[in-house]
Amino acid sequence: MNKPNFKSEQEKFWAGEFGDQYQSRNPENFEFGSRAALFSRILSRTGPLNSIIEFGPNIGNNLKVLRLMQPQAKLTGVEINVQAAQRLQAWGQAEVINQSILDFKPARSWDMGFVSGVLIHINPDFLAEVYRQLYTVALRYICLIEYYNPVPVEMNYRGHAGKLFKRDFCSEIIGLYPNLKMLDYGFVYHRDPVFPLDDLTWFLLEKR
Repeated sequence: MNKPNFKSEQEKFWAGEFGDQYQSRNPENFEFGSRAALFSRILSRTGPLNSIIEFGPNIGNNLKVLRLMQPQAKLTGVEINVQAAQRLQAWGQAEVINQSILDFKPARSWDMGFVSGVLIHINPDFLAEVYRQLYTVALRYICLIEYYNPVPVEMNYRGHAGKLFKRDFCSEIIGLYPNLKMLDYGFVYHRDPVFPLDDLTWFLLEKR
């Protein structure tokens, strides 16, 4: 990206130094088995997918799991951080678009669009725009893997204010697009004895 004119402070945060440093806390192959267990549940409801797009893949840990589980699928990642996008590009098995979600203009659709730990970092004023992006890119399925809270709350994030927001993302997107049907949902606990992840709640939605 050439000096992007970001719409929010959160975009600058993730495109900048903090986003660069985040890669060291998100190493390749970390939690690989746990991610595989999570996606096995999700994909058991979708069946084979020919194309998948992830918004905010960072260095691509989710996409690398999906490559093994859905080898026929064309994978795409839209990543705001230049360094993370370069590392994902170097992997060589996904189309990588170094751009903010809010600036992305899709030229096609994918069987499934998903986010994982991304909506929680979006400025709430722009969530509707991100929901629209997810709805637009998805031919059939939308998957949200996020922290959940029944009402909107802001949390301190590693000493930073205004960078992490919990809410009921699933209800909000269904409220905007009533033809979305929830196929399944689940929770992954950080103390799961076999496949722990960071207290994530996931929702799989289908366009009807």
